[in-house]
Amino acid sequence: MSWWGLLLGGAFGFMLGGPIGALLGAALGQGFGRTVATLGVGESGGSRLERVQLAFFAAVFGVMGHVAKADGRVTPDEIALANQVMDQLGLDGRQRTAARALFNEGKRTGFPLDDVLDQLRSECGRATNLIRMFVEIQIQAASADGRIHAEEGRILLHVAAHLGLSRADYLQLERLIASGIHSGPDADSSMSLENAYATLGASPDASDAEVKRHYRRQMSRHHPDKLASKGLPEEMMRAATERTQQIKAAWDTVRKARASASERSAA
Repeated sequence: MSWWGLLLGGAFGFMLGGPIGALLGAALGQGFGRTVATLGVGESGGSRLERVQLAFFAAVFGVMGHVAKADGRVTPDEIALANQVMDQLGLDGRQRTAARALFNEGKRTGFPLDDVLDQLRSECGRATNLIRMFVEIQIQAASADGRIHAEEGRILLHVAAHLGLSRADYLQLERLIASGIHSGPDADSSMSLENAYATLGASPDASDAEVKRHYRRQMSRHHPDKLASKGLPEEMMRAATERTQQIKAAWDTVRKARASASERSAA
């Protein structure tokens, strides 16, 4: 049975204990208090991949709810934005019901943010690119209205740092998400050169070889199959696929601009 089948069947208590297990139990109303109390992180009844997928899904929406309440309350607009992110991730009806329940738990006073992040990091192990994807999804949700508010930014920086990402890493991810937002749905035809460089994480002054290295690194970090093998839930693959399309569009934009500049120089 897949992790999603285990979730629907209420068997997740036998896979995850700790704060994420408690989050799932509170959100989905499954009475497995004994399991949460007796199972620790690292004890499981499912495969390691299933554990990571389940922990990732639960943490994504629990933390998203916590970030949305950063300024003390969750507005109807923020709820609409959370639903928009669920649309972007391609969640179906039952998945959306579970995601909303987790989001609502994240909004509650006393949500154990650091404990949830600690367990997520432990479950993901050395899968740094999976952690980066987690932070990207949080940034995407917070910036769905076109900007990240100050208190949201503070919490997102804390989330990134707690998961082992540097401030520079976080800011680069923020630029990556922002460049996608400002490029519109047809990124390949409308992405500005500035946004293209931001998407690749490269400087306009970098050599062709350096820009190509940045492109390859970004593609490797966001490759859907690689992320899936580390534990990205299949239901969230759309986000990784869209990001690789955005990165390819950026590479195309930069290549064409550099080729044109080279032709002008040679003329």
